[in-house]
Amino acid sequence: MKNTSLHVLAPSLLCVFYPSFAHAQGALTPPGAPAPTMKTLAQIEARTPVSSAPFTISSSGSYYLTTNLTVTAGNAITINGNNVRLDLNGFTISSTENPATSGSGILLGSGGVTNITIVNGFISSGVVDNNGVFSGTGFGSGISGTNSFNARAEGISVAGCRISGIVLGNGFSFNNTLVESCTVNLVGSSGIISTVVNDSTAINCGGTAIASFTVNNCYGTSLSLDGVTCISAINCYGASGSTGLGLAANTASNCAGTSNGGVGLTASVANNCVGSDNANGTGVSATIAIGCDGYSSHGTGLSATIANSCASNSGDSGITYKYNMP
Repeated sequence: MKNTSLHVLAPSLLCVFYPSFAHAQGALTPPGAPAPTMKTLAQIEARTPVSSAPFTISSSGSYYLTTNLTVTAGNAITINGNNVRLDLNGFTISSTENPATSGSGILLGSGGVTNITIVNGFISSGVVDNNGVFSGTGFGSGISGTNSFNARAEGISVAGCRISGIVLGNGFSFNNTLVESCTVNLVGSSGIISTVVNDSTAINCGGTAIASFTVNNCYGTSLSLDGVTCISAINCYGASGSTGLGLAANTASNCAGTSNGGVGLTASVANNCVGSDNANGTGVSATIAIGCDGYSSHGTGLSATIANSCASNSGDSGITYKYNMP
Protein backbone atom coordinates (compact mmCIF):
# COMPACT_ATOMS: atom_id res chain seq x y z
CA MET A 1 0.00 0.00 0.00
CA LYS A 2 1.23 3.49 -0.96
CA ASN A 3 2.22 6.01 1.71
CA THR A 4 0.37 9.29 1.00
CA SER A 5 1.22 11.13 4.23
CA LEU A 6 3.63 13.54 2.49
CA HIS A 7 0.96 14.59 0.02
CA VAL A 8 -1.41 15.37 2.82
CA LEU A 9 1.11 17.40 4.82
CA ALA A 10 2.46 19.52 1.94
CA PRO A 11 -0.15 22.29 2.10
CA SER A 12 0.30 22.74 5.82
CA LEU A 13 4.06 22.93 5.46
CA LEU A 14 3.77 25.67 2.86
CA CYS A 15 1.68 27.68 5.26
CA VAL A 16 4.28 27.36 7.94
CA PHE A 17 7.34 28.38 5.90
CA TYR A 18 5.73 31.15 3.77
CA PRO A 19 3.98 33.53 6.13
CA SER A 20 2.07 36.54 4.79
CA PHE A 21 4.01 39.81 4.22
CA ALA A 22 0.95 42.04 3.83
CA HIS A 23 0.85 45.29 5.90
CA ALA A 24 -2.08 47.27 7.19
CA GLN A 25 -3.19 50.13 4.87
CA GLY A 26 -3.64 53.80 5.88
CA ALA A 27 -6.89 55.68 6.05
CA LEU A 28 -8.80 55.74 2.80
CA THR A 29 -10.60 59.00 3.52
CA PRO A 30 -9.19 61.72 1.14
CA PRO A 31 -7.72 64.91 2.66
CA GLY A 32 -9.44 68.27 2.34
CA ALA A 33 -9.17 70.59 -0.65
CA PRO A 34 -5.59 71.79 -1.38
CA ALA A 35 -4.72 75.26 -0.09
CA PRO A 36 -3.94 77.98 -2.69
CA THR A 37 -0.20 78.13 -3.55
CA MET A 38 -0.17 80.71 -6.38
CA LYS A 39 1.78 83.95 -5.94
CA THR A 40 0.38 87.35 -6.81
CA LEU A 41 1.66 89.18 -9.87
CA ALA A 42 3.41 91.67 -7.61
CA GLN A 43 5.28 88.80 -5.94
CA ILE A 44 6.35 87.32 -9.28
CA GLU A 45 7.23 90.60 -11.00
CA ALA A 46 7.99 93.08 -8.25
CA ARG A 47 8.77 95.85 -10.72
CA THR A 48 6.98 98.83 -12.21
CA PRO A 49 6.33 98.77 -15.97
CA VAL A 50 7.16 101.77 -18.15
CA SER A 51 5.16 101.84 -21.37
CA SER A 52 5.13 105.50 -22.40
CA ALA A 53 7.39 108.56 -22.48
CA PRO A 54 8.18 111.10 -21.22
CA PHE A 55 8.29 109.30 -17.87
CA THR A 56 9.63 110.49 -14.52
CA ILE A 57 10.84 108.15 -11.77
CA SER A 58 10.59 109.83 -8.39
CA SER A 59 10.46 106.83 -6.02
CA SER A 60 12.97 104.10 -5.31
CA GLY A 61 12.30 100.71 -6.82
CA SER A 62 12.76 98.58 -9.91
CA TYR A 63 11.35 99.66 -13.28
CA TYR A 64 11.31 98.04 -16.72
CA LEU A 65 10.31 98.95 -20.25
CA THR A 66 7.50 97.01 -21.90
CA THR A 67 7.92 98.50 -25.38
CA ASN A 68 10.02 100.85 -27.49
CA LEU A 69 9.67 104.49 -26.43
CA THR A 70 9.79 107.60 -28.61
CA VAL A 71 9.58 111.27 -27.67
CA THR A 72 9.19 114.27 -29.95
CA ALA A 73 11.17 116.63 -27.69
CA GLY A 74 13.04 116.78 -24.39
CA ASN A 75 13.95 113.89 -22.11
CA ALA A 76 12.46 110.43 -22.47
CA ILE A 77 13.03 109.15 -18.91
CA THR A 78 14.04 111.29 -15.94
CA ILE A 79 15.26 109.69 -12.71
CA ASN A 80 14.82 112.00 -9.73
CA GLY A 81 14.78 109.35 -7.00
CA ASN A 82 17.54 107.39 -5.32
CA ASN A 83 17.90 103.60 -5.21
CA VAL A 84 16.47 102.99 -8.67
CA ARG A 85 17.05 100.14 -11.11
CA LEU A 86 15.88 100.65 -14.69
CA ASP A 87 15.87 97.70 -17.10
CA LEU A 88 15.36 98.70 -20.73
CA ASN A 89 14.49 95.06 -21.32
CA GLY A 90 16.08 95.02 -24.77
CA PHE A 91 13.91 97.89 -26.05
CA THR A 92 14.94 101.15 -27.71
CA ILE A 93 14.48 104.74 -26.52
CA SER A 94 14.49 107.27 -29.36
CA SER A 95 13.70 110.89 -30.17
CA THR A 96 12.45 112.69 -33.26
CA GLU A 97 13.19 116.20 -31.98
CA ASN A 98 14.28 118.41 -34.87
CA PRO A 99 16.85 119.78 -34.51
CA ALA A 100 18.42 117.81 -31.69
CA THR A 101 19.05 120.03 -28.66
CA SER A 102 19.82 119.02 -25.08
CA GLY A 103 17.23 116.35 -24.35
CA SER A 104 18.45 113.01 -22.98
CA GLY A 105 17.34 109.47 -23.46
CA ILE A 106 17.79 109.03 -19.70
CA LEU A 107 18.45 112.03 -17.47
CA LEU A 108 19.68 111.55 -13.90
CA GLY A 109 18.40 114.39 -11.72
CA SER A 110 20.64 117.43 -11.43
CA GLY A 111 20.22 117.36 -7.65
CA GLY A 112 22.60 114.41 -7.41
CA VAL A 113 20.87 111.03 -7.37
CA THR A 114 22.57 107.95 -5.94
CA ASN A 115 22.41 104.16 -6.24
CA ILE A 116 21.19 104.07 -9.84
CA THR A 117 21.44 101.08 -12.19
CA ILE A 118 20.52 101.18 -15.89
CA VAL A 119 20.82 98.01 -17.97
CA ASN A 120 20.10 96.18 -21.20
CA GLY A 121 18.85 98.32 -24.06
CA PHE A 122 19.37 100.91 -26.76
CA ILE A 123 19.22 104.69 -27.05
CA SER A 124 18.95 105.70 -30.68
CA SER A 125 19.17 109.17 -32.18
CA GLY A 126 19.51 110.61 -35.67
CA VAL A 127 22.47 113.00 -35.38
CA VAL A 128 25.15 112.70 -38.07
CA ASP A 129 28.64 114.11 -38.59
CA ASN A 130 28.86 116.69 -41.37
CA ASN A 131 32.61 117.32 -41.62
CA GLY A 132 32.99 117.87 -37.89
CA VAL A 133 29.60 119.51 -37.37
CA PHE A 134 27.18 117.24 -35.55
CA SER A 135 23.58 117.93 -36.45
CA GLY A 136 20.29 116.20 -37.13
CA THR A 137 17.34 114.92 -35.16
CA GLY A 138 17.10 113.23 -31.78
CA PHE A 139 18.75 113.49 -28.38
CA GLY A 140 21.49 115.71 -27.11
CA SER A 141 22.74 112.90 -24.81
CA GLY A 142 22.15 109.22 -24.33
CA ILE A 143 22.52 108.96 -20.54
CA SER A 144 23.28 112.20 -18.74
CA GLY A 145 24.19 112.04 -15.05
CA THR A 146 26.93 114.50 -14.25
CA ASN A 147 25.95 114.66 -10.56
CA SER A 148 25.20 110.97 -10.06
CA PHE A 149 26.83 108.85 -7.37
CA ASN A 150 27.07 105.05 -7.07
CA ALA A 151 25.59 104.76 -10.55
CA ARG A 152 26.06 101.95 -13.07
CA ALA A 153 25.23 101.47 -16.74
CA GLU A 154 25.60 97.99 -18.23
CA GLY A 155 24.72 96.58 -21.63
CA ILE A 156 23.60 99.93 -23.06
CA SER A 157 24.17 101.02 -26.67
CA VAL A 158 23.97 104.71 -27.61
CA ALA A 159 24.14 106.09 -31.14
CA GLY A 160 23.78 109.44 -32.89
CA CYS A 161 23.59 112.05 -30.10
CA ARG A 162 24.49 115.70 -30.61
CA ILE A 163 26.48 116.07 -27.38
CA SER A 164 27.45 112.97 -25.37
CA GLY A 165 26.93 109.24 -25.10
CA ILE A 166 27.04 108.00 -21.48
CA VAL A 167 28.04 110.38 -18.68
CA LEU A 168 27.99 109.13 -15.08
CA GLY A 169 29.57 111.56 -12.67
CA ASN A 170 32.96 113.00 -13.44
CA GLY A 171 35.58 110.69 -14.87
CA PHE A 172 38.31 112.03 -12.61
CA SER A 173 36.39 112.12 -9.34
CA PHE A 174 35.38 109.46 -6.83
CA ASN A 175 31.69 109.39 -7.74
CA ASN A 176 31.95 105.60 -7.71
CA THR A 177 30.29 105.17 -11.07
CA LEU A 178 30.71 102.28 -13.49
CA VAL A 179 30.10 101.78 -17.20
CA GLU A 180 30.41 98.18 -18.32
CA SER A 181 29.84 96.34 -21.60
CA CYS A 182 28.45 99.46 -23.29
CA THR A 183 28.87 100.94 -26.77
CA VAL A 184 28.72 104.51 -28.01
CA ASN A 185 28.89 105.49 -31.67
CA LEU A 186 28.80 108.93 -33.27
CA VAL A 187 28.35 111.65 -30.65
CA GLY A 188 29.32 115.29 -30.90
CA SER A 189 31.45 115.46 -27.76
CA SER A 190 32.29 112.97 -24.96
CA GLY A 191 31.66 109.30 -25.58
CA ILE A 192 31.83 107.71 -22.11
CA ILE A 193 32.65 109.40 -18.79
CA SER A 194 32.68 107.36 -15.57
CA THR A 195 34.90 106.54 -12.61
CA VAL A 196 35.49 103.05 -14.03
CA VAL A 197 34.90 101.86 -17.59
CA ASN A 198 35.16 98.15 -18.42
CA ASP A 199 34.76 96.18 -21.66
CA SER A 200 33.27 99.13 -23.54
CA THR A 201 33.65 100.93 -26.85
CA ALA A 202 33.21 104.57 -27.86
CA ILE A 203 33.96 105.48 -31.47
CA ASN A 204 33.50 108.44 -33.81
CA CYS A 205 33.32 110.94 -30.95
CA GLY A 206 33.69 114.68 -31.54
CA GLY A 207 35.38 115.07 -28.13
CA THR A 208 37.27 112.65 -25.89
CA ALA A 209 36.00 109.14 -26.49
CA ILE A 210 36.57 107.67 -23.00
CA ALA A 211 37.52 109.63 -19.85
CA SER A 212 37.82 107.72 -16.60
CA PHE A 213 39.85 106.96 -13.52
CA THR A 214 40.32 103.31 -14.53
CA VAL A 215 39.77 101.82 -17.99
CA ASN A 216 39.97 98.09 -18.71
CA ASN A 217 39.57 96.28 -22.03
CA CYS A 218 38.21 99.32 -23.84
CA TYR A 219 38.41 100.91 -27.28
CA GLY A 220 37.97 104.63 -27.88
CA THR A 221 38.39 106.81 -30.95
CA SER A 222 37.99 110.57 -31.22
CA LEU A 223 37.70 112.52 -34.43
CA SER A 224 39.48 115.59 -33.03
CA LEU A 225 40.53 115.20 -29.37
CA ASP A 226 41.75 112.25 -27.23
CA GLY A 227 40.85 108.62 -27.68
CA VAL A 228 41.26 107.37 -24.10
CA THR A 229 42.38 109.49 -21.15
CA CYS A 230 42.57 108.06 -17.63
CA ILE A 231 44.70 107.35 -14.58
CA SER A 232 45.09 103.60 -15.22
CA ALA A 233 44.62 101.77 -18.52
CA ILE A 234 44.87 98.00 -19.05
CA ASN A 235 44.38 96.27 -22.40
CA CYS A 236 43.02 99.38 -24.11
CA TYR A 237 43.25 101.10 -27.47
CA GLY A 238 42.80 104.80 -28.11
CA ALA A 239 43.02 106.86 -31.27
CA SER A 240 42.87 110.53 -32.18
CA GLY A 241 41.97 111.44 -35.72
CA SER A 242 43.67 114.80 -35.26
CA THR A 243 46.53 116.14 -33.14
CA GLY A 244 45.13 114.87 -29.86
CA LEU A 245 46.38 112.00 -27.72
CA GLY A 246 45.60 108.48 -28.79
CA LEU A 247 45.82 107.09 -25.25
CA ALA A 248 46.92 109.04 -22.18
CA ALA A 249 47.34 107.51 -18.69
CA ASN A 250 49.48 107.66 -15.61
CA THR A 251 50.06 103.91 -15.95
CA ALA A 252 49.35 101.95 -19.13
CA SER A 253 49.77 98.19 -19.51
CA ASN A 254 49.30 96.23 -22.74
CA CYS A 255 47.81 99.26 -24.46
CA ALA A 256 48.07 100.90 -27.86
CA GLY A 257 47.44 104.38 -29.19
CA THR A 258 47.57 106.26 -32.47
CA SER A 259 47.47 109.92 -33.42
CA ASN A 260 47.80 112.18 -36.45
CA GLY A 261 50.31 114.76 -35.34
CA GLY A 262 49.98 114.45 -31.56
CA VAL A 263 51.15 111.57 -29.35
CA GLY A 264 50.07 108.02 -30.01
CA LEU A 265 50.45 106.85 -26.39
CA THR A 266 51.66 108.83 -23.40
CA ALA A 267 52.09 107.60 -19.82
CA SER A 268 54.23 108.08 -16.75
CA VAL A 269 54.80 104.32 -16.80
CA ALA A 270 54.13 102.38 -20.00
CA ASN A 271 54.49 98.60 -19.90
CA ASN A 272 54.28 96.49 -23.09
CA CYS A 273 52.62 99.28 -25.03
CA VAL A 274 52.61 100.36 -28.66
CA GLY A 275 52.22 103.90 -29.92
CA SER A 276 52.23 105.35 -33.40
CA ASP A 277 51.89 108.77 -35.00
CA ASN A 278 51.09 109.31 -38.62
CA ALA A 279 52.50 112.84 -38.94
CA ASN A 280 55.07 114.92 -37.06
CA GLY A 281 54.22 113.81 -33.52
CA THR A 282 55.49 111.10 -31.17
CA GLY A 283 54.68 107.42 -31.13
CA VAL A 284 55.26 106.66 -27.42
CA SER A 285 56.08 109.25 -24.79
CA ALA A 286 56.76 108.01 -21.24
CA THR A 287 58.82 108.68 -18.16
CA ILE A 288 59.46 104.94 -17.83
CA ALA A 289 58.90 102.67 -20.82
CA ILE A 290 59.27 98.89 -20.51
CA GLY A 291 58.90 96.60 -23.50
CA CYS A 292 57.33 99.34 -25.62
CA ASP A 293 57.34 99.98 -29.35
CA GLY A 294 57.10 103.49 -30.78
CA TYR A 295 56.66 104.66 -34.35
CA SER A 296 56.29 108.03 -36.05
CA SER A 297 56.28 108.69 -39.76
CA HIS A 298 58.04 112.07 -39.47
CA GLY A 299 58.53 112.71 -35.76
CA THR A 300 59.85 110.80 -32.73
CA GLY A 301 59.18 107.12 -32.45
CA LEU A 302 59.90 106.74 -28.73
CA SER A 303 60.55 109.43 -26.15
CA ALA A 304 61.38 108.33 -22.59
CA THR A 305 63.52 109.18 -19.60
CA ILE A 306 64.16 105.48 -18.96
CA ALA A 307 63.56 102.83 -21.62
CA ASN A 308 64.07 99.12 -21.02
CA SER A 309 63.75 96.53 -23.80
CA CYS A 310 62.00 98.98 -26.10
CA ALA A 311 62.13 99.69 -29.82
CA SER A 312 61.72 102.78 -31.96
CA ASN A 313 60.76 101.54 -35.38
CA SER A 314 60.87 104.88 -37.15
CA GLY A 315 61.92 108.43 -36.54
CA ASP A 316 64.41 109.73 -34.03
CA SER A 317 64.45 108.30 -30.53
CA GLY A 318 64.47 110.68 -27.58
CA ILE A 319 65.69 108.42 -24.75
CA THR A 320 67.81 109.55 -21.81
CA TYR A 321 68.70 106.12 -20.33
CA LYS A 322 68.60 102.90 -22.33
CA TYR A 323 68.68 99.34 -21.03
CA ASN A 324 68.68 96.16 -23.08
CA MET A 325 68.49 98.19 -26.26
CA PRO A 326 70.81 98.99 -29.19
